[in-house]
Amino acid sequence: MQKEIDLQSYLSTLVAQGNASSELESIVDALGRSAIKISKLIARGEAGGGLAKCVKADNGTGDSQKRLDVLAHNYVVDALQGLPVAWLASEECEESIEITPGASLSVAIDPLDGSSNIETNAPIGTIFSILPTASDATSDSTFFQPGAKQVAAGFFVYGPQCALFLTCGCGTDVFILDPDSGLFVLNSKGAKIARNASEFAINCSNARHWSLAVRHYVDDCAAGKNGPIGRDFNMRWIASLVAEAQRIVVRGGVYLYPSDERNGYENGRLRLIYEANPIALLVEQAGGLATDGSARILDVKPTRLHQRTPFVFGSRGDVELVRYYTRGPHSRERSPALFSQRDIFRH
Repeated sequence: MQKEIDLQSYLSTLVAQGNASSELESIVDALGRSAIKISKLIARGEAGGGLAKCVKADNGTGDSQKRLDVLAHNYVVDALQGLPVAWLASEECEESIEITPGASLSVAIDPLDGSSNIETNAPIGTIFSILPTASDATSDSTFFQPGAKQVAAGFFVYGPQCALFLTCGCGTDVFILDPDSGLFVLNSKGAKIARNASEFAINCSNARHWSLAVRHYVDDCAAGKNGPIGRDFNMRWIASLVAEAQRIVVRGGVYLYPSDERNGYENGRLRLIYEANPIALLVEQAGGLATDGSARILDVKPTRLHQRTPFVFGSRGDVELVRYYTRGPHSRERSPALFSQRDIFRH
């Protein structure tokens, strides 16, 4: 029987092979330890003390803040103290936090993704991005680098299993937390996303606000094998980015959170630096593709710490098809006869 590889051994091997630094090793290990604490707290449910309770209507970055958001943020901050992290950018703080001045790496994090699912026992998680600290050692210069500059990225999923999806720039690997040993154990090395699949994830309750291109794409997916795409699709929507990303890495598909006509959604809703960028790096390292509907996410240079972006990621062929819709004739209105026959979102 092959010996199990735990996260610490995995990271030590990457360092020995020259594929990661000792600084990166210590940061990922610390994030793993904080994730175990968060996972244990979530598993307590109501005994954890009102984890879903809203403690602030606006956390300063435009979202409501629940008690578990605050606790998860604090666990991460505590875990990174004394480590080679110059700056920490968190969804729960309007400004970045200086931790170890002059350190070579910096971390951007969404401590708790999927807060709306806390009380429903649906998967939620933690998303992180690790960047080289800029040469001038300032927060803005560091976090305003394009996502392609990330040295590592990952997310934890707190669900039936506690899982870690991780890339250090040499593929995407998956770990599962062994509840007996308390260690993250390598479960899948070199995960690969299928080029095409038959699942799409989008919140169809917002259909009336979408652009024509997005509505036409979803309509054609719904048309199935008799429509222009030529295959049947299933629709998924969990309202938890980490859960959607896990499913796509495991079995392919495409996720769409486009910009739309609503106030505050004109530039999308997900955060570029600590949500879209780390997921995009993981997806690309697994052979997939991530865009804002048109441009590659990892090429976008941020200009604000909590900048929002439209986000489309998943199987390369499916994401390329979405890009074709946004750039081509599908961005214009169809003839009334054709549209009335196939549009499931008429209004």
